[in-house]
This record gives sequence, C-alpha cells and structure tokens, in this order.
Amino acid sequence: MIIASATSGPDAHQEWWRGAVIYQIYPRSFADTHGDGIGDLKGITAHLDHMASLGVDAVWISPFYPSPMKDFGYDVADYCDVDPVFGTLDDFDALLAKAHGLGLKVILDQVWSHTSDQHPWFQASRQDRTNAFADWYVWADAKADGSPPNNWQSVFGGPGWTWDARRGQYYQHNFLAQQPQLNGRHPAVQEALLAVGKFWLDRGVDGFRLDAVNFMIGDPGLRDNPPLPPGGKRTRPFDFQYKIHNQSHPDILAFLKRVRALTDSYGDRFTVAEVAGDLAAREMKAYTAGDRHLNSAYGFLYLYAERLTGERVKAGAEMWPGEPNEGWPSWTFSNHDAPRAVTRWAEGRDERQLAEMLLLLLVCLRGNVFVYYGEELGLPQGEVPFERLVDPEAVANWPQTLGRDGARTPMPWKADAPFAGFSTVEPWLPIDARHPALAVDVQEADPTSMLHATRRILALRRAHPALKTGDMTVLTTEPLLSFSREGDDESLLAVFNLGHEPQTWVQPEGYSIIDAVYRGEAGTLPPLGGVLLRKQVI
Repeated sequence: MIIASATSGPDAHQEWWRGAVIYQIYPRSFADTHGDGIGDLKGITAHLDHMASLGVDAVWISPFYPSPMKDFGYDVADYCDVDPVFGTLDDFDALLAKAHGLGLKVILDQVWSHTSDQHPWFQASRQDRTNAFADWYVWADAKADGSPPNNWQSVFGGPGWTWDARRGQYYQHNFLAQQPQLNGRHPAVQEALLAVGKFWLDRGVDGFRLDAVNFMIGDPGLRDNPPLPPGGKRTRPFDFQYKIHNQSHPDILAFLKRVRALTDSYGDRFTVAEVAGDLAAREMKAYTAGDRHLNSAYGFLYLYAERLTGERVKAGAEMWPGEPNEGWPSWTFSNHDAPRAVTRWAEGRDERQLAEMLLLLLVCLRGNVFVYYGEELGLPQGEVPFERLVDPEAVANWPQTLGRDGARTPMPWKADAPFAGFSTVEPWLPIDARHPALAVDVQEADPTSMLHATRRILALRRAHPALKTGDMTVLTTEPLLSFSREGDDESLLAVFNLGHEPQTWVQPEGYSIIDAVYRGEAGTLPPLGGVLLRKQVI
C-alpha cells in the first residue's frame, strides 16, 4: 500500500497551481492567422475561449522566441522578443491580457540550459578566449590527438562536442551542434538568465516551465561518463552512457534557489522543472524540496513508456509519497517530445475509449495535470511520411522511433475547411487524414464526443478538492488498478481496468459513482473501463 500525502509544504491548499490543470500549446501547430502554414500568437489568442471552455486553469506555451528553428524554438537566439513567424511582443501582450480576462494563467517555456549558436552571446563567445563572453559557454581544448575533450554524447546523436576554428577549441552541446551549452555556473550567465525571467514577469506572466533544467551545469572537470551495462533499447550513442558528468551537478540547486527567490518576489507565480535522465526521480525531488526551490517537476515516467500498467502508477506514487519538505509533482501522458499516448498505449484497443479512460486516470492522480493540445479531441499520433519529417531526432533515428513530428501535427479546428481550419495554406507538417473527422467543430456538435467528455472530466478537479490536493493511497495494481484520494471532507475511490480482458468488480457498499467511463455490466469492469466513486456520508 502506497500513501502519498498532500499536506507537506507551506500553505498546501492556497496556491492556485497546486492541483491545477494546465493546457500545453505547441504554437507552430495550434492556429495560423498569418497564412504561412505556421501557427502564431494571434492564433492562440483567437482560441483562448476554447481553452477556457475546457475548464483548465492555465496554458503553457512552448517557445515562440526568435530562433533559427533548428530545434523549432528550443534553440533560442533572443530570450526577450517574439520570432516574426509567431508575431510581435504586442501580440503576446494581447494574448496575455485576454487570457487573464478569461481567468487563465499563462506559463512560458524558458530554455536556460543552452542557446542557439546564432544568439549574440555565443557569437561573441566564439570570437576569442578573452572577450567579455568568452566563458559564457562550455569550451575545452582538444586532446593531444585532436579528438574531443571527453566521451560525452549528444541527445540527438554523435559526440557532444563541436570544433570551432576561431577559438581553436571545442564547445559542448547536449543536444544539436547548433545548441551550444551555456556555462550555467558562471555568475554573469546566471544574472543574464534571471534578467530574462524578470523581463517576462514584468510583462505579467504567471510562471515558467524550465526546459532540460538538469542539463544546466555539468562537471567542471569534464570527466568521462561511465558506460551503462549491456541491455535495453539503444538507438543513439547517448543511450550507452550513465549520464552523471554532463548533467545533474549539485550546483544547479543554488541557481534554482535564485529562480525561486525571483518568482516569489512577484507573488503567486509557478515554476515547474522538466527533468529527464537516469537520475530523474532523485533530481525532481531535490529541485523542488522545501520552499526555496521550484514549485513542481515532471519527468518521463509516462512519456516514454511503451505500456501503461498499474505498477507504473504505483511507481509514481512511490516517487512522491508526501514526506516533509517534499515538492509537488506534475504529470502528463503526452507532450511535444513524445508520441501521443493513445497511439503508444492502444495495443489494438479502441483509441477513443482509451483517450477517455486516460484523461480520467490523469485527473485522478495526485499532482498537477498537463493536457497536451489535441488530447481533448483524442487525437492519435499523426502519420508523417519520411519526406515531410523536419524534427532532427526523427530524421536521425528513422524508422526506429515514432519521432516527435507526429505529436506536433496541426490542430484540427474545422472538418470541412482547407487544412482542417488550421491554415489557408499547406501547413509546416501535414494534416493526418484521420484528424479532420475529430475536429473541434465536429465534436462540439456531438454530445458524446471526447471534447464533451474532456469538459466533464476536467470539471471533476474543481468539484472535488480531494482530487486537487488530497492524499493518494494505491490499493491494488493488478488485475485492476485502484487507489483512494482522501481530502478533508471527502473520500474518493478510483478503479481502472488497464488490461485487455474484463475483470470482476463489484461496487463497494457505502460508495456512489460520481463518474465512469465504459463501466459495462454490473459485476465486471471491461477493458479501458474506469470508475470514480465517493464514499457516502452517513
């Protein structure tokens, strides 16, 4: 039995973000008003009413800053402006004002581990070894034979070092060669990044999602990473190493305290870390501990999982048991970096049924909920032919992985409009042939649609405080996943059949059903069935 408590931390029931539902927007793929096939800020603003109607508390917008788009916005060339393809700062201010008018908070991505190689900081740093920006990035001399300084590998494949003839040194990059690694421990770099945060906080944003935060600082001695034992799926050289020196340095914690001090100085702001890698569970706990680090963190427990099991849900509860001074978790089943969950986990089952069950399960977990655009429609992973792939990871690993492009295809708004109402011209990624039938206008007209189910399920968070901030106790994992959520004034029980066969299940005495998906006949719970019950007060 695993018990996770929500009582740790100061003012556990006061912060707007604790237990919030946050809708993630990938701006290139949301709505195009410029007529260039790429989504933009005005497109987001035009559909804020849609997000508000879902019942979410906030929107998280992936990067829209000036960028060469080698990694589609996660290679930032200017942290304090808007790329013309997305619009202008005035467009952002209008977006923010409308969102706030609708009661929606706005969270921005901050990519502070690395920049674009076109960022002025790097352009200055690479000129020589004595300029004011010389140490703003991780530079190192070649070995005696001219090879890179160590064995660190890039996430996207190949060595994590690129030679620069002007300096006569290698620069480090954990991702693309066009994404040089910032020297996150340098005082001037930290001051510059905090100034970026202040710029957006001054404009009124409500918080930040910190991208790849555990890559911000590595080992100053540049020691080699040790090899991992044989076994497991490996599609990149990166997968062969235990990444203990190119990331995860303890000095990251001191910088996160500075970030928290900045956001706290603006009042009720929210910070969430993205943490991936071999040490993710430990790092998420460290990065959110007490009241001086970040508010929340999420990792890839579900995002890269090929199967959804009760044991995996149990592992998440064990990761965040609610100990004193523990941070607060966030959970997501899909995002811009992973294939959509309904495709990963369908295993031949009905994707529509799976989508509804997954959303009910996600809402019942203890922690914040991230809903990725299109999940409210039950969108499957988009099919993108090789000749239309643009994601560097997808191209490099094709056809061994589904890649990220299929999770980034355009949002379908109108079934009968050109390009499903996303744009008036051919979009940057193709519209999957299955998606127009799932468009927003079609589902709005169908009271049995996934869109209407989404509104019903998300409303449970506001109607039942135990779901928002209550304790979680995992009762069983197989053949049925069951757990309780306990709040001050209510006791809830959630039961799910994650398998392929019907399972015997009898509604317990003293409980009434408050929501159910594919409940089936009395005495059984069919595959992909889920039930949420409330203990009756006598």
